[in-house]
Amino acid sequence: MPACKPSTHSPQLDTIRMVEEFIQEHSGEYKRRALWENLPKKMMYQTFKTIIEYLLESGKIASDSRGTICWIHDPELVRKYAMREDLRF
Repeated sequence: MPACKPSTHSPQLDTIRMVEEFIQEHSGEYKRRALWENLPKKMMYQTFKTIIEYLLESGKIASDSRGTICWIHDPELVRKYAMREDLRF
């Protein structure tokens, strides 16, 4: 009998978007735990941690030296520089 893998839960897209929008609106106001406690909809902390790790890895958020979460993703700025022929990605 094969060994059972622990099930991994992936957050739903609407949940990720809700967290993204909340962080954008409150950028620089909350540390990780306080951010989770103030979200408009409750979720398990493990789910929240998964979303935060995704947003950190994708370069959409950053955490300062005090642990405050800030939104740093700027798609308009990326588009502006992507259009420049003198720059390469």
